[in-house]
Amino acid sequence: MTTEGALAALDYRSAFDLAPIGLALSRQRLMIDCNRELLAIFGAEREQLIGRSFEILYPTADEFERTGMRIAAQLDARGHYADERVMKRLGLAQGARAGELFWCHVSGRALDPRQPHAQGIWAFEDLSSRRVLTLVLTPREREIAALLIEGLTSKLIGRRLGISPRTVDVYRARLMRKTGAATTPELVNRLLTGAP
Repeated sequence: MTTEGALAALDYRSAFDLAPIGLALSRQRLMIDCNRELLAIFGAEREQLIGRSFEILYPTADEFERTGMRIAAQLDARGHYADERVMKRLGLAQGARAGELFWCHVSGRALDPRQPHAQGIWAFEDLSSRRVLTLVLTPREREIAALLIEGLTSKLIGRRLGISPRTVDVYRARLMRKTGAATTPELVNRLLTGAP
């Protein structure tokens, strides 16, 4: 087969289905389509996801709601958004069990930045091979841990989450006690590596 023939055989649907990252198309925070890699990451069957809310992929309903508000508030002018968050597997996936929580990089684009949840395309990358989640964290601790890993200060984390910097410091102190870290850089390292 010639190069032109191979390119002709690879259509947009094939490219979507075979992409090496998880992809989902959304409408009003419902999954209207997804690719094979997304199914593999979350250990899901297509029927479990299509037409369903992204909420089923979050550890809690509150985290789903707060993430939705953050996305709407932080889209850039072209409708782009990205973060790292803890998500939940639905079934057996890559040696993991149903209900397992894992770190995931999520990026995407709202097709119309003025209507953040109307329609979008979202990419999911499983970070569990290089970032192990070994601690039992509360939803707020998970959010703050993700933002600490990004390098944000207490003031910036507070602004992003709509809480005071002092509240962020309280949660940081809890995380440091849970991990046994003496400094913020040590805490971040332990969150990244899953080291006790």
